[in-house]
Amino acid sequence: MKRALVACVLLSGLVSSLVSAQSPAPGACSSESYAEFDFWVGDWVVHDTAGVYQGFNRIEKIQGGCVLQEHWTGQSGGTGTSFNIYDFTRQVWHQTWVSGAQLLVLEGTLIDGKMVLEGTTVGQNRTQVFNRITWSPVAADTVTQIWDTSSDGTSWRTVFHGVYTRR
Repeated sequence: MKRALVACVLLSGLVSSLVSAQSPAPGACSSESYAEFDFWVGDWVVHDTAGVYQGFNRIEKIQGGCVLQEHWTGQSGGTGTSFNIYDFTRQVWHQTWVSGAQLLVLEGTLIDGKMVLEGTTVGQNRTQVFNRITWSPVAADTVTQIWDTSSDGTSWRTVFHGVYTRR
């Protein structure tokens, strides 16, 4: 009984140490770099450039303000989630997007006030597809998102142009 109690106390201490080691220190993500993507935080109604409703997106700060989490619901009911974090060790923004079994990993930086993230995926014919997504604050309550793809990394085609209006 005494051994079980000691083991329980030690295990509890180990779990507590691991959790606190993984949690950001207060104010750890308060530098300007962590706020570069804050223009995207909020509840958004999304239309295409023709005004056709595309979906709803909620972007919230979590993990002590260190992470932006996206919750997408498309007009046809499809959903997706992304986690966005500034990697201070490499000085880049990182996004991991998942929708069902689809995964998209992007990285990049703020360029002229626009967040530009890029990454590659594998297309249906097993060829590499280059992805570049650009978020631009247009006004206090409007953001645009342009998703371009390329088969060679030089010739780009826009596959989505969303206009986000704050709800």
